[in-house]
Amino acid sequence: MVFEFSPAQINPYRKFVPRQPETFLPLVAVTLGDPAGVGPEVVVRTWSAPAVHACCRPLVVGHPEVLCRAIARFTPGLRMQTIGSTDEADPSPHLVPCLPVGTDDALLVQPGRVDPRGGQAAYEALVRAARLALAGQVQAICTGPLHKAALWEAGHKYPGHTEILAELCGVRSYAMMLYLGPGPQVAGRAGLGVVHATLHMALRDVFSALCGELIEERIAQADAAFAQLLQARPRIGVCALNPHAGEAGLFGREEQETIAPAVAAARARGIDAHGPLPADTLMARGRTGEFDAIVAMYHDQGHIALKLLDMHGAVNVTLGLPIVRTSVAHGTAFDVAWQGVAETRGFLSALSLAGRLAGLRNRPRPNQQRGG
Repeated sequence: MVFEFSPAQINPYRKFVPRQPETFLPLVAVTLGDPAGVGPEVVVRTWSAPAVHACCRPLVVGHPEVLCRAIARFTPGLRMQTIGSTDEADPSPHLVPCLPVGTDDALLVQPGRVDPRGGQAAYEALVRAARLALAGQVQAICTGPLHKAALWEAGHKYPGHTEILAELCGVRSYAMMLYLGPGPQVAGRAGLGVVHATLHMALRDVFSALCGELIEERIAQADAAFAQLLQARPRIGVCALNPHAGEAGLFGREEQETIAPAVAAARARGIDAHGPLPADTLMARGRTGEFDAIVAMYHDQGHIALKLLDMHGAVNVTLGLPIVRTSVAHGTAFDVAWQGVAETRGFLSALSLAGRLAGLRNRPRPNQQRGG
């Protein structure tokens, strides 16, 4: 079924850039996130961007009526088409294929409000998209933001997307990476990534959660991610935990007893890792291109620094999964939801990176020699 909308406004992205034949473009499942948030808006407002259709073939996984409401409100020149399987998806800058998921409870959710029905809608779309990727029916997923409180009120006791996806994929070693592509803020060869050793936990719990094995795993995951992006050996910087990297033990011994041995173990595996280095200067060194990726010891140590560089251009990438998953680095932004003012650069970056990573996934890893 195709929902037709009058082209009441001229689409600003009508000029289309040359691209590869569609058979070479990966199919990417896009979830709308919580319908009370900015997810539906940023999806439809980004849909016609030339960069989107030059890198992938996107389809939406979610409630068709929520998508229709967003189209009618923000991009009436678009059309929405419900599909029964991914094989039917034939996206274009003017047509949005939608694979229906969820119940009509999602239509009762009010913009900008925490509602378990919104949490449930986001959860069901995420699960469906992940299962499509695991079955090989799509080559990547790109997720809209969900609200953690709404997710919990719906009965899904997870800290966020990352942990849900890890359980669905049956993996125990996984990590969140915030990524900025090369540009005015980042001079690195393939941008800059920040991988977190610990993630969603109280700060008081970080010290007991950190161990050498965990840190070594995160260094290896950062190395694998950027080896794929660079097709060359990346350079990894590892944050200290304490101020001044512990100042030779004056401010803590975690650097000497836990982090430094993990860095040494990673180097013994052939990884070009350096640290532990003071966190307050390491991000500046990463920004100038001295390091391709940085391993942070806890959530805010990595998030704050990278988001200060470019919050709305950053992408959330889940490492360690058998599938490609990217997302915006911001939340549901209830304060501006459904008002037509949401920032869209993050979603454009996330979708573009999903297409790129899907295309790179089957390439062999580079040899151990560092290259440019």
